[in-house]
Amino acid sequence: MAQGKGIRRRLSAEELKELWARWKVGDGPNDIAKRLGVALSSIYRPLTRAGGIAPSHRTRAARTLSLAEREEISRGVAADLSACAMARALGRAPSTISREIRRHGTRSSYRAGAADAAAWQRAGRPKRCRLAQHGALCRAVATKLRADWSPQQIAAWLVMEYPDDPTMRISHETIYRTLYVQARGALKKELVAHLRRRRTMRRHRQTTRAGKGRGQIIDAVSIAERPPQVEDRAVPGHWEGDLLSGIKNSHIATLVERQSRYVHLVKVAGKDTTSVVTGLIREVQRLPHGLMTSLTWDRGMEMAQHRAFSIATDVAVYFCDPRSPWQRGSNENTNGLLRQYFPHGTDLRPFTQAQLDAIALKLNTRPRQTLGFKTPAATLAASVALTG
Repeated sequence: MAQGKGIRRRLSAEELKELWARWKVGDGPNDIAKRLGVALSSIYRPLTRAGGIAPSHRTRAARTLSLAEREEISRGVAADLSACAMARALGRAPSTISREIRRHGTRSSYRAGAADAAAWQRAGRPKRCRLAQHGALCRAVATKLRADWSPQQIAAWLVMEYPDDPTMRISHETIYRTLYVQARGALKKELVAHLRRRRTMRRHRQTTRAGKGRGQIIDAVSIAERPPQVEDRAVPGHWEGDLLSGIKNSHIATLVERQSRYVHLVKVAGKDTTSVVTGLIREVQRLPHGLMTSLTWDRGMEMAQHRAFSIATDVAVYFCDPRSPWQRGSNENTNGLLRQYFPHGTDLRPFTQAQLDAIALKLNTRPRQTLGFKTPAATLAASVALTG
């Protein structure tokens, strides 16, 4: 394996094949560049050109003429054989031979190599993608993307909105492909900015987060003591919480209702426990009485004053086990969705509570797959009505 920075050059066909094979199994650009002994830019060039989507391997259809058959036609033409005679020798229809000769010149100018190259090039012309063929579908998809809907949400909504119109159907993967492969020419590149992960290409890698040390929280009640109805999401009113971090030590508190995935965002002055608990008390007091009965948090010291929070709000606080983010799965997932609005490297301090409320409203009125493509707002309203 080559070491060092590698050489910037165009990759060969075999190297491209290895690039895409490694990309599909999750190798990153740096690993692939080291393996092939080339500069990182040599890897990014084909990846970005294809939008991170491996191009399909081209093969010749069985029904088309092969180069060997075209060479037989060329020899038959030189021997002044009829189309019927050549067709019998090749086991083809006479019309296939006649059409082949007409398409690539005349009997006097037909050449097998040139005819085969022209046919291969002509066959490579891409079919117009589905969104380019159906204008109404393309406009509907673009409108929902601008509203920050995910491709999966759009695909499910189309089925429910147009149950009897097969032209208004598209898979979420086709939407992604049309966005990332601009050669398809249907969706504008700037719509990528509305995806929750603002990447320039399809990615296969998984990211990990290093665990952070936690101090001891006095009188912390373990998640193991949480009532069973909280665990099975049987009734509304049980929430999960965490901090979303930005640059310059800026933070936002995020609250997610477990049953409906309804979101509240809380502006906090800092990460210290006084600032966080003060902000959370203020936010809970904005909620209808009884809508929050429990809150599950991680072991962060920002909730060290959890007893003061419980006294002020009458909300029980439970703490996850150390290094167990999956115990707040709804909140972890929501924080991932919020990175669409607060990408890594964002200073969160300038955002007002009104702006945070507007972003929360967007999330709460977007359909979610886990809710059967209902919205968190509608799900919470229905649950409260049933239990009220």
